[in-house]
Amino acid sequence: MLGHSHALSGLAAGAATLPWAPVEGTVAQVAWVAAVGGFAMLPDLDHTGSTVSDMWGPVTDVPSGAIGRLAGGHRWGTHDAVLAPLAFGAVALAAANLFWSSLVVMALAIGLALRALHFVIPGRAENTVVGNLLLSFGAAWLLLDHSPQPMWLPVAVGLGVLTHVVGDLITKQGVPLPVLWLARRKRIALTPMRTGTTLEKAVLAPLFLGVAVWFVYANTGAREALDPYLQGLLSLG
Repeated sequence: MLGHSHALSGLAAGAATLPWAPVEGTVAQVAWVAAVGGFAMLPDLDHTGSTVSDMWGPVTDVPSGAIGRLAGGHRWGTHDAVLAPLAFGAVALAAANLFWSSLVVMALAIGLALRALHFVIPGRAENTVVGNLLLSFGAAWLLLDHSPQPMWLPVAVGLGVLTHVVGDLITKQGVPLPVLWLARRKRIALTPMRTGTTLEKAVLAPLFLGVAVWFVYANTGAREALDPYLQGLLSLG
């Protein structure tokens, strides 16, 4: 799937799981949804030249090359539905205890979401290394400074990674058989759909966006804030 499809599906997954998410308060809810959306792009860190790899220049590109080799190439280890959430989640778990390390992880998620969703954001600041760094770290600072320490980061990482894997599972290239690919490199795919087709761009991406918006409305204080206005508009008809 394309980067923005992964991010949108991650935002939808984050918003849909809010009733069970280990977060309280509007700020923490926003952080949760943003984190899952950004982390839904994380598995592509195995591919040099991807949105994840290019985002912060050498800071992300160098680890990307190392992770790609360690993972066995693109769409192998980092796309394992069992090993990838555990591995990425372990890194997030180590970072979640301290403000500064959790700030970096949260900024990574926000930066990825900004890069993936650039087509709906005015300007191009989020596509530059410096602009993305400033926006993502600034937003992460605001979110974390106004909410409890995000001990939920490993859960958000795991959910985002799994969402990515499911997304690639419905494309022709597929994803590796969990764990078993280590003995025999074999992938599975549910459909013959290619990445970047009209179906993905015109149907799936708008669907993910609609689901994300609906669940944000249904699972946050947005419903109480907007319902009076919606009822007023309906009464005009």
